[in-house]
Amino acid sequence: MRFTIDAPFPKLKFSVQMDGQNQNQKTAMRKTILATLKSFSPEKRASESKKLCARSKEQIFFQQARAILFFAPLPTEVDLWPLVEETVHDGKVAALPCFDAASRNYKSRRVKNLSVEIIAGRFGIREPAPACIEVPLDDFDLALVPGVAFDLRGNRLGHGGGIFDRLLADFRGLKCGIAFDEQFVEKIPAAAHDVRMDFILTPARCVKIER
Repeated sequence: MRFTIDAPFPKLKFSVQMDGQNQNQKTAMRKTILATLKSFSPEKRASESKKLCARSKEQIFFQQARAILFFAPLPTEVDLWPLVEETVHDGKVAALPCFDAASRNYKSRRVKNLSVEIIAGRFGIREPAPACIEVPLDDFDLALVPGVAFDLRGNRLGHGGGIFDRLLADFRGLKCGIAFDEQFVEKIPAAAHDVRMDFILTPARCVKIER
């Protein structure tokens, strides 16, 4: 596997071994990086999020995408909400994950009016109202995916619930990890079911993963 980047990365902070301690390593890595993210000031998070929104719009894969699956950010995550608003305004398909009580799983639903169609869903995370139309995963060109950490092989470390791994298991479009630069690590212990990214986007650079 090769990767290309448009700018050098700072020195990576972690190195892990692929052995029987993978779960413990993931837990320790998750704890360390979340502590770093929680230390960010509101001003830093807002500034870096603004940079990442601008960098997103520079990417050809974003410009050409007609249907995009976004995410509603947790307090520690990059805030792409202005990008959701712009995508809706431009008439493209913009969707968000929505918890489906019947299946006990997440589905993707389109939003056309963020003022009236967004509710506080499971865990208090913003999501489309149940009346919003579900969008089949095959209809998306691009998914912007949050995470706790990413590595240069496209591996992603989530919060441990497996929400995006299940949602994107059969996703055929491009998958782009969204992160602050501080969320890069040297290597994440990966399992067969873990969904890997095609790109990783940060405020400073875009990484294309080549397999």
